[in-house]
Amino acid sequence: MSPKKSPNKSQIDRLIANKKKHANRQTPDDLTGRVLNGEKAALAETITLLESKNVDQNQIGQAILKSCLPKTGRSIRIGITGVPGVGKSTFIESFGSYLVEKGKKVAVMAIDPSSEVSKGSILGDKTRMNNLATHPNAFIRPTATSGSLGGVARKTRETILLCEAADYEIILVETVGVGQSETEVHSMTDFFLLLMLAGAGDELQGIKRGIMEMADTILITKTDGQNIKKANLARAEYKNALHLFPANPNEWIPKVETVSSTENKGVDKVWDIVQAFEQLVVSNGWKNKRRETQQVYWMNETVKDQLLADFNQTEGIQAKIDAKTNELKVGKITSYQAANEILAYYKNGKRHF
Repeated sequence: MSPKKSPNKSQIDRLIANKKKHANRQTPDDLTGRVLNGEKAALAETITLLESKNVDQNQIGQAILKSCLPKTGRSIRIGITGVPGVGKSTFIESFGSYLVEKGKKVAVMAIDPSSEVSKGSILGDKTRMNNLATHPNAFIRPTATSGSLGGVARKTRETILLCEAADYEIILVETVGVGQSETEVHSMTDFFLLLMLAGAGDELQGIKRGIMEMADTILITKTDGQNIKKANLARAEYKNALHLFPANPNEWIPKVETVSSTENKGVDKVWDIVQAFEQLVVSNGWKNKRRETQQVYWMNETVKDQLLADFNQTEGIQAKIDAKTNELKVGKITSYQAANEILAYYKNGKRHF
């Protein structure tokens, strides 16, 4: 085996030049222009800056996002949720492919659950959407929760805005399908799509009422082969159940449909429903009103996140929490008193700066 050749001076010079060129491309003005021009590489690079824990890099990302704001807000944001195994990724692959073939630009935000033990994340949504991921009019961005859904929700919202600035017309936000994620995604989207399986137990008790009330459409997946009859029965049950819910203030009547993502059946009906919904909420002013409410909600949530981060970074705060925890366990102090003393320590520490 011949020894591995060391790079010569010209190769090293090229590498250094490329590195400098790449560094120069991370200036806010340059990246902003490339994002607004729809360059996927610049979009991905800017999202990485926004997700960075490095303060300087994050500030560059925030500066780009601020410059892009005038070009945001023109998309249809669709939240997609459902229990694990319902076929969310398969549906998004089918639905997204249908849309890009119609000439639409589609961005997919896939929130991926991280292990609570190892903190690792599969980030496999991109590999499960092979056709869509390689299409020039599609952009897929998986984001790991890292055990903190709130942070991901903020990052996802910022990513949505950047994708809109890059002229993506339809934003699909896929949830992990468990816990609080549905509420968070509902708070950043226009249209909420709930995917359900037929014949997987008691259809109406297998999902929280609150999630059903959030849904603008319920979609029965895997409606093919021997599942067709069960899917149609489930569709009838859900339609009856939705009549028991109070009317939506946006005047929309939730729909129930069936779909087979593997056979691409019913996907066109979903797009028809989304378009009808969009036409209604734009004409009656609900979309703008909802977007304004969401902006205020996310401002307040960001304040909470920043305060909590500042609290956790206070010097000596963990030692104070540990001390008060020990006092609490032996009954020397109440929970209320412990919390007040911890907060007093935090406030006093801030006064010294």
